[in-house]
Amino acid sequence: MKCKTKKNYWRQDISKAAYMRGILQGAILLMEISYLFYGTVLSAILLSPYLIRYMRSWEEQTIKKRKQEFQLQFKEAMEGLSSALNVGYSVENAMRETLEELQILYKKEELIVREFRYMVHQLDMNLPVETILKEFAKRTQDDKVTTFVEVFSMGKRSGGNMRGIIRNAVCQIGEEIDVRREIDTIMAAKKLEFKVMSIIPFAMICYLKLSFPSFMQVLYGNVLGVVIMTICLLMYVIAFEMGKKIVEIEV
Repeated sequence: MKCKTKKNYWRQDISKAAYMRGILQGAILLMEISYLFYGTVLSAILLSPYLIRYMRSWEEQTIKKRKQEFQLQFKEAMEGLSSALNVGYSVENAMRETLEELQILYKKEELIVREFRYMVHQLDMNLPVETILKEFAKRTQDDKVTTFVEVFSMGKRSGGNMRGIIRNAVCQIGEEIDVRREIDTIMAAKKLEFKVMSIIPFAMICYLKLSFPSFMQVLYGNVLGVVIMTICLLMYVIAFEMGKKIVEIEV
């Protein structure tokens, strides 16, 4: 495993198949918008530049989800490491013991398992544990990992009670992750409301097209109708982007 930059580290686990699904979803969405607002799926070609914006948003959401999953996995790993230290293992052997527990809890391709497997491999090559953990923090660029490594390094240099220091750090990190999960749970209801409200305009247009086709026909196939529907679409996109920023605000 090579040391990756912050940008590439979280992208590298997104498979090509996942990217293809994201592109397909975006293309279908554009065709639906094209049909509802302009009466033909062919105009999706003109809207295709927005597919780039969609894929950027899709990638950000995918990476964010992976980071949240990783933090929960990291919490489990640190709790296992703390437990191993409490029963008398050295830090090096505690990491090996933690890897065995993680392999039981998670699939072998999970990020936390791969990272601990790599770190144990580095231990087998007689690399200092402090250096290994610093590289781990550098690869992930995760604030929880960075906090743990900084606490571990300070405790190592000061010669303090490593078991107590790690136990306190694990408790603090665990509490922060739990608070973050509670906030996400509270915000989930608002995000669901936002998704429902985002669908309503499309549902209204679809209802009008099916129930009153002659009424909607005047908006298709002529310059004035295209202008009106384009203005409506732009207003919707602006409102959607504003609402998205509100519900996804970091607390």
